[in-house]
Amino acid sequence: MSPLVITLLIVGGIGLLLVIAYINHAVENSKLEKARLKAELNDRVRRCAEVSESMPGQLMSPNLKLILAQIQVRYSERLLATDKANSTLKESIATLKQLIAQGESIPVKNAPVKILTEQQAKQTRFILENLHSQITRAGQDGTLAAAEAKQWLQHIPTLLTQLHIEYFSNMGQRAMQQNQPGQARLAFERGVQYLRKQNDSARYSATLKTFQEQLEIANNLVLNQAPAAAETDSELTQGLESVGSDEDWKKKNIYD
Repeated sequence: MSPLVITLLIVGGIGLLLVIAYINHAVENSKLEKARLKAELNDRVRRCAEVSESMPGQLMSPNLKLILAQIQVRYSERLLATDKANSTLKESIATLKQLIAQGESIPVKNAPVKILTEQQAKQTRFILENLHSQITRAGQDGTLAAAEAKQWLQHIPTLLTQLHIEYFSNMGQRAMQQNQPGQARLAFERGVQYLRKQNDSARYSATLKTFQEQLEIANNLVLNQAPAAAETDSELTQGLESVGSDEDWKKKNIYD
């Protein structure tokens, strides 16, 4: 066998090995990408379901329930394309489509939650942040139309305001019932301050008036009480700030 033939065989062998290595690399990358996509879609489906199921009833509307179902079913259909034999996923998609077919008559079974503690307020805020994240991502990847995503992102701060109103009001009323006018005054003061900071303050004028009236009542009770030792810091004074403000909400970008 001539040296030229030997050389050609060696070069051909090396070339074949390179081709095989490239194919193996491409196949491995394809598997990794498929696994990454599957994990991401599973996470999106799970997060949408969590928001839909855990949102307090007073913040959940048929329209919000509907849009979450639509986002969830679109991610689920993409997930099914990577796992076509998944019968559980097929059943879930069928159930979601039945709900979506009801339009604004979609059932809302979320029970209302009376926000009385810092922990409840934090948990509800976390749900709203999760909602913000899902709407943002759905708008970015085309799962949701950009205009529709923008509309919902503008609505979420309204839900956040409602959360704060309920928290301040419930804390103040509970303090009044427990004969703690000082703590009630603090809660109602926070409510007044919070609403005065809102850009669309006119929208909350009636609620602001109610807070001001409650504040005046609590203040009069405090002034009429006999001098007493300063009240120790309560859950409200220590924890309320950690619930967050509108400025925190506006500055925080969530891209989970």
